[in-house]
Amino acid sequence: MLTRSLPNPLALAASLALPLACTLVGSSLLLSSGCTVESSSDAPAATATTEDGEAAATAGGELVKVDIQGSSTVYPVSAAVAAAVAADNPNHVVAVSRSGSGPGIKAVIAGEADIANASRQIKDSELETAQTDGIEITELTVALDGIAVAVHPDNDWVESMTVAQLKKIWEPDSPVTKWSDVDSSWPDEEIELYGPDTESGTFEYFTDVINGKKKAQRTNYQASSNDNQLVNGIADNKYALGYFGFSYLENNRDKMKGLKIVPPDGGEAVAPSSETIKSGEYAPLTRPLFIYINNGRYADNVAAQAFVEKMVSEAGQELITKAGMVPLGSEDLEASRQTVEGLPKN
Repeated sequence: MLTRSLPNPLALAASLALPLACTLVGSSLLLSSGCTVESSSDAPAATATTEDGEAAATAGGELVKVDIQGSSTVYPVSAAVAAAVAADNPNHVVAVSRSGSGPGIKAVIAGEADIANASRQIKDSELETAQTDGIEITELTVALDGIAVAVHPDNDWVESMTVAQLKKIWEPDSPVTKWSDVDSSWPDEEIELYGPDTESGTFEYFTDVINGKKKAQRTNYQASSNDNQLVNGIADNKYALGYFGFSYLENNRDKMKGLKIVPPDGGEAVAPSSETIKSGEYAPLTRPLFIYINNGRYADNVAAQAFVEKMVSEAGQELITKAGMVPLGSEDLEASRQTVEGLPKN
């Protein structure tokens, strides 16, 4: 069974065009599936690890490990929460890595990870695989995000873009190679494009709302599953343009500037910020962020339980803010907490 928690599900689905492929029950969505269990007592003596091999603390005795994979957008949040869990629980090993939303969800379904970070919702085909394999999964909304479109700080010719201009640049087989191809008043210089790779949930969401079809995008751009590489690419090239999760803009404003986006229905261009993302004004690039939990592995894993409970606590939401993400509103946070309370524990 898949249990879903969504912030204001009907309103958010309408405003963000989310694919609600399940039956809505209050603030949760339900489908059916089973479970597997795995825990580790012989993990290395580090209570929190990231893909860079950093450790928050060490401790002797029996250790319990939770393996978290997936979205690079959600990664900073999970890494911060992992460190907090490690500080509170010396015997918990929280390993966080980034591989993209798709691979993370696949790993959870396959029983290779306890939790997946995801910047998109799980697909019907993925749910069918989980059902076939007898895996029970819970979807938990943990934060909000805006996809930032960023340029070099010395770019003095563009402050905002329309969806049509973004589509002109990023659509499949786009003829755009220079800034002047988008607007004749802009420099006759080549655009160096940076964006997430095709396994990214950010890639899927951006292509859907900008190009009108998921995964439909030009292929001649600098792609990476590591958003820091995208940031560095833009910071090193005056004529660069790229897109990624809002936290990477928020934490690197000295290296780049975020463009304002003109809403699809017109009006004034809106800059990406915590306030405009939370209000939904930063359209159409505002979206929810998720984690997906393998219920069977979670039920017997106290480290996984500590991580998930910390994520929806007040302290966890503060960490989300510090990581550059947008925390949930009170109503949405309460819905996520109720979902956590319903998770199985042995």
